[in-house]
Amino acid sequence: MTARRSVRLAELTWPEVESALADGTETVVVPVGSIEQHGPHLPLNMDTLDGEELARRIAADLGDALAAPAIRPGCSGHHMEFPGTITVPPETLMETIRSYCRSLDEHGFEHVVLVPTHGGNFGPVTTVAPEIGREIDASVIALADLDEHMRLLNEGLDEAGIDYDQDVIHAGAAETAVVLAIDEDLVRTDELEPGPEGEFSTARLLSEGFRAITENGVLGDPGEATAEAGEVILQRVTDAYVERIEAERDAL
Repeated sequence: MTARRSVRLAELTWPEVESALADGTETVVVPVGSIEQHGPHLPLNMDTLDGEELARRIAADLGDALAAPAIRPGCSGHHMEFPGTITVPPETLMETIRSYCRSLDEHGFEHVVLVPTHGGNFGPVTTVAPEIGREIDASVIALADLDEHMRLLNEGLDEAGIDYDQDVIHAGAAETAVVLAIDEDLVRTDELEPGPEGEFSTARLLSEGFRAITENGVLGDPGEATAEAGEVILQRVTDAYVERIEAERDAL
């Protein structure tokens, strides 16, 4: 059997997946992303890029895991005033997550890790994960604490020497830094422009939509971003999530 060349599930052949499972690969990491506006400078798949990169790093660090392709689109109704955004109802997203988990469980994975990277997906993931966990043999580990996720992004900026903190993060310094670290060619640096700063009502953002708060779809100043900060952010989130996954698996 040819040695496995990637931790990305979608890049493997079925015999390679079968071999990985037989050799002790017991965990699969599933990012839950979106296709939605991220200002005039970031691509619509920003959350998906972020999720798939995190899943790849987490799987590699765990050493006995694969990274599944991202589930998307997500629940992005609050961005629909910006062209290109695609949204699905929470029920549709949750049913898709359920189908993913059932499929991976049937193949023999023992742990399915759900990693939402779009704010609108954290609630549905939190709701559906325990339901799925009662339906399948595999354990379902949901890393769906939005406050923790935002905190890790802000801590990454701070660690990189960027004194910039946001309560609500969207297309600003942190997310722009992440895309610069993944593929700087995807950032339209000539289109960087700040959005509103300060405290925002999450309830208003979700009920009235982002356009009620920001004309360009950006919160904060993406001009503060650097690729180096993005690398620090990605590694900080990876380290925190790997630690959490290992603790959850050990507790079973």
